[in-house]
Amino acid sequence: MARELTEKDLAIFKKLAPECDDLTCGGSGHRFHAILPPVSNHFAESAEDFTERISRLSDEELAYITDKILTGEEGLGCVEPEDAEALVKLVHDRISPDMAKKVIAAYESGGECNT
Repeated sequence: MARELTEKDLAIFKKLAPECDDLTCGGSGHRFHAILPPVSNHFAESAEDFTERISRLSDEELAYITDKILTGEEGLGCVEPEDAEALVKLVHDRISPDMAKKVIAAYESGGECNT
């Protein structure tokens, strides 16, 4: 589900990818419509880098993104598998094991690739 990023989304995006000057995908020329897929695919250089980036999130920010994942507003369809695994571990450790299971289910159900 494509969405317009809110001010809160943009603040989180900038926290995860401070080097991003332009919210336009270089490949498609379209504005980003999600937070995690562009960080995974355009900015993180490795799974370790992605893990370090998402570890910057406060518990409140992580819960916010998790809620967006569960409502389908934050797509995981094109997040790299090892990055999704890192996200699930972080959700498990900092929010709850039950919420981590829901994120796994959202990831496994596929869905569209929102960048």
